[in-house]
Amino acid sequence: MAYTTIIPPDELLTHLRDADWIVIDCRFSLDRTERGREDYLTSHIPGAIYAHLDEDLSGPIVPGRTGRHPLPAVEVLTDTFSRWGITDGVQVVAYDDAGGSIAARLWWLLRWLGHNAVAVLDGGWPAWRRAGYPEEDCPAQKYPRTFIPRPRPELIATVDDVAQAPVWRTPLLDARAPERYRGEIEPIDPVAGHIPGAVCAAFNENLNADGIFRSPEELRARFMPILGHAPPSQAIVYCGSGVTAAHNLLALEHAGLHGARLYPGSWSEWITDPSRPVKTGNG
Repeated sequence: MAYTTIIPPDELLTHLRDADWIVIDCRFSLDRTERGREDYLTSHIPGAIYAHLDEDLSGPIVPGRTGRHPLPAVEVLTDTFSRWGITDGVQVVAYDDAGGSIAARLWWLLRWLGHNAVAVLDGGWPAWRRAGYPEEDCPAQKYPRTFIPRPRPELIATVDDVAQAPVWRTPLLDARAPERYRGEIEPIDPVAGHIPGAVCAAFNENLNADGIFRSPEELRARFMPILGHAPPSQAIVYCGSGVTAAHNLLALEHAGLHGARLYPGSWSEWITDPSRPVKTGNG
């Protein structure tokens, strides 16, 4: 059985010694970008390797053209996944300490390149520790294998797709916090507000108070009114830089609402062109 959305900690525990399971620690902090790696070296799930958001899960920034976390080139990402030992038949489990908001980026990248056997650890590192499961502090080594990419361009929305979203009544979901969506605060990017036509769908609303994903039924009840009559595959999701938006894509898949698209550049790319419209407030 392949896990393709989320996996509970007790299930991962039973597979820690499986050669065809790869666990990846994705802890990361925008405020201090080395903190996640430091935390990993202090303690992590046994056998887990570390993935750095800037170094491993993002490509180089091109000032004035890209967002803050561009997608890596397919060939670069292929080399990374091969180095980590990911190949056909391998189950990948990603985790972080931020409700899955960083781990979901790795989940999406693997699915984008055709590897569906990837899941996010439900509750992440906090849930693992609450359960009293084993930890270790020595960096893990994996045997390289050959990752074969099978890109799925249908999972990506371009900036032109986003610009036409209001015309075609395409559901456009903004995964940022409501106050950032409304433009009341903007702690990271130089322009505040949201893309016209977007609906606020803050990613943290996918979780219960304890950081566990809501049930598929609850998530369907959340997203169906946003989608309206449009099929999920028409929906476009964005955030500040294309990272936490993947959390909404994960939640949609977990709810059985398949095929929504990511706008990878997200808000930080949208605002590189001053001619693109910006809206503040609700709606």
